[in-house]
Amino acid sequence: MIKCIDVSDLRVGMYIHDLNCDWMSHPFLLKRFLVSDEAQIHKIRDSGIHEVYIDTKKGMDMAHAPTVTEVKKKLEREIIEFAQQEAPEERQVEASEEFGRAQLIHNEANLIIKGILQDVRLGKQVQLEQVEPSVERMTSSILRNGGALLSLCRIKDKDDYTFQHSVSVGALMVSFCKAMGMSKEVIHHAGIGGMLHDIGKMKVPDTILNKPGKLTEQEFAVMKCHVVESKRILLSTSGISDTAVKVAAQHHERHDGSGYPEGLKGEEISQLGQMAAIVDVYDALTSDRCYHKGMPPTDALRKIFEWSKFHFNPSLVQAFMRCIGIYPVGTLVRLESGRLGVVIEQNDNNLVSPKVKVFFSSKSNTYIPPEIVDLSRGVGAGGGDKIVKHEQPEKWRLDPLRFL
Repeated sequence: MIKCIDVSDLRVGMYIHDLNCDWMSHPFLLKRFLVSDEAQIHKIRDSGIHEVYIDTKKGMDMAHAPTVTEVKKKLEREIIEFAQQEAPEERQVEASEEFGRAQLIHNEANLIIKGILQDVRLGKQVQLEQVEPSVERMTSSILRNGGALLSLCRIKDKDDYTFQHSVSVGALMVSFCKAMGMSKEVIHHAGIGGMLHDIGKMKVPDTILNKPGKLTEQEFAVMKCHVVESKRILLSTSGISDTAVKVAAQHHERHDGSGYPEGLKGEEISQLGQMAAIVDVYDALTSDRCYHKGMPPTDALRKIFEWSKFHFNPSLVQAFMRCIGIYPVGTLVRLESGRLGVVIEQNDNNLVSPKVKVFFSSKSNTYIPPEIVDLSRGVGAGGGDKIVKHEQPEKWRLDPLRFL
């Protein structure tokens, strides 16, 4: 049985099932292991980890600790409670109308950032005038309908992760800042900071950056230096704003002070730095790597919500979830009727009842005529169904984005 315990209750003889943090926040080669001595417990605490999941079949138990199922149900109740209270922002066009334009903008941004990162690796200066038009086009697309571009940002090639992740963080920062009601100028500079937040990784040796496995402690220490390098590179970039630098310099800081490079805590971290931390982890969690299978967006959001007790600003986490939805556009979901469909729009009054285009029957394992279902409406009004769970497209061998 898997249970959640506070690290203060961790004992030698317990079996760690999950360290309950994103992989870039701990120095352990394995995330599952038997606790063999007190030194390991101290190391876990020193890593800023507050809660862990233990496997009671493989190690010592803790009688009254909640099970992983109980924790999950509690988190989902809390998420649904706030999701039903807040309405998402208005859109100018439907996602289906924006999708074609968003594809062109996304492809262009990937090419630009790939070129810039390669130039930095060769010792060249960042040319800001190459980035700014791309951020402006991304912002325009997100103003029309954020779901289209953000759904594309989830598509990544494992070998091109670094620059594709940079584009995704830029787009997510633009969308997040827009949802927070920030000025056009702040949105623009935050988008630039997001696009260039990992530029310091070009100073990390390829053997570490592209290692197909977990980093050793020494390699982890080298990798963490990329934040300092990003700040240094951006400060030497002509025309860069303080806003963009903060996004890059603070995206690995954590609300409880357990982050790096400066160990800033709470309001010592700028609001944009706190937002960048959420966005960066969300995109990393949902991305496939050669050693890490990406989570479905809904699972990643639940983990970030869970970690907001310590690592992230809880109010900003909720704002981010309202921004992209509990079931983001492009998510494959199973309905109570047994139909599978792709989320095509957030609903104007309830984030847990989006608009879904159904196209597949899980009962007959066949495609069905596509139909748009508004889950906020009743039977006979284009609704009358509800989401039971989200699904992995690979399990059904489906490409939900085809139906956007």
